[in-house]
Amino acid sequence: MTESTDYAARHVEFTAPEPTPEEQAELDSMYARMDELHMKPLWNQIGGLMPNAPEPQAVAHRWDWSELITLARRASDLVPVGRGGERRAIGLANPGLGGPTYIAPTLWAAIQYLAPGENAPAHRHSQNAFRFVLEGEGVWTVVNGDAVPMRRGDLLLTPGWNFHGHHNIATEPMAWLDGLDIPFAHQMDSGFFEYGSERLTDESTPDHSRSERLWAHPGLRPVAFPGQASASPLGRYAWEHTDAALRDQLALEDAGFPGVVGPGHAAIRYTNPTTGGDVMSTIRAEFHRLRPGAVTTPVHEVGNRVFQVFEGSATIRIGDEVFGLNHGDVVNVPSWRPWSLEAGPEGVDLFCFSDHPIFEKLDLARTYTPEGI
Repeated sequence: MTESTDYAARHVEFTAPEPTPEEQAELDSMYARMDELHMKPLWNQIGGLMPNAPEPQAVAHRWDWSELITLARRASDLVPVGRGGERRAIGLANPGLGGPTYIAPTLWAAIQYLAPGENAPAHRHSQNAFRFVLEGEGVWTVVNGDAVPMRRGDLLLTPGWNFHGHHNIATEPMAWLDGLDIPFAHQMDSGFFEYGSERLTDESTPDHSRSERLWAHPGLRPVAFPGQASASPLGRYAWEHTDAALRDQLALEDAGFPGVVGPGHAAIRYTNPTTGGDVMSTIRAEFHRLRPGAVTTPVHEVGNRVFQVFEGSATIRIGDEVFGLNHGDVVNVPSWRPWSLEAGPEGVDLFCFSDHPIFEKLDLARTYTPEGI
């Protein structure tokens, strides 16, 4: 499939007649006056403002986990966690965006590293955030006074304007993927930040948080909380539930029943138990499992995706580029670039997050596959 082929075919070029020297002089004078008044004519820029199909500045890029974790460990030796820097997090800067630490125009991603015995102080911000744990055990995050365990494969949520801090009681460090909507909040001039207490409000280490005890029972919700929340009230989506859901989807495929996205491809979406919708208003989170050699159908989507390999290996094709992916590697898919996955010989597990809820709420979502739009 060639990118935007159908759209280019529908476009009709229009070429205006060349102006005479006298007309060109008048035009130059008019354009100069527009510049003085901070104006721009639409007819000279419509192709850039309204292209036939999205032309993202962001480029597809892979961040190698071995490099990421090596730098995170080195930063642990050199950079303390505390007020000012707040977090030992290394942001992933998309090479096509000209400098900002944004992995996509609407999304921010980083590797955060917390050494044994360290506490990350509490703060809150209007930006939505999550953590996906790739390595380590023994860290708890405290969200609005609720101590939430963080374990390998868990997804942890910190919706906007919730106080949160972290403490590591283990003898080993923990590394996780941070995802936020910082670029979107920045573009919308909607960001707020506030420091919390120096000491975490709860340094206990429960096996399950209060939010899990209320909301993590499949198909059940507490009657005491009938309202619908814009963000999920569940602080932790435990790996054992994610793993079981994916395993059962593939088992149903083996038994001849529907339930998978495509041949050998199981996937789940993390949801808000009060609405059934996305976990946060600006961020979608998914997990994908592909059997050895399974291949997904190429697809164009409006919106940006980020994948991180949890286990196994894969090849991802994004436009004309091909990236090999191994444990921990992070790769982004820019808007409207066709992408597909092929699992390696041992299969692959991938965590994925995207900005698709933004475009769906604004009626700007669009998907194109070889079967049509």
